Amino acid sequence: MSNEAASSNLGPGGVPRGSKTSQYYEVQNIPDRFDNPEWFKGYGSKPVHPMYRTTASDYGKMAPTVHTMPTTFHPVSQTFSEDLGKCGMYRNMSLNTGKDTKLV
Repeated sequence: MSNEAASSNLGPGGVPRGSKTSQYYEVQNIPDRFDNPEWFKGYGSKPVHPMYRTTASDYGKMAPTVHTMPTTFHPVSQTFSEDLGKCGMYRNMSLNTGKDTKLV
């Protein structure tokens, strides 16, 4: 196999296309969205002025690989939102001291 054919079979990060995270890391019960990095295509990029480009935007435009996908999932507890839904949102009843702007 030539180098060109071998490189066309490689995905981002130099891993073969179709690789799964579980093939490289010993994880159990990994969600499918973390096990298949090819499902994510990256965010792409709009032309950005070089003065305003950040390293975060450089990382965000690249597609993930099996080495950059998380291997665990830690959901956040929804107890605060559930309690807030029972009693309602806080309503500010303080005195409004702002100056009214007249349109006339």
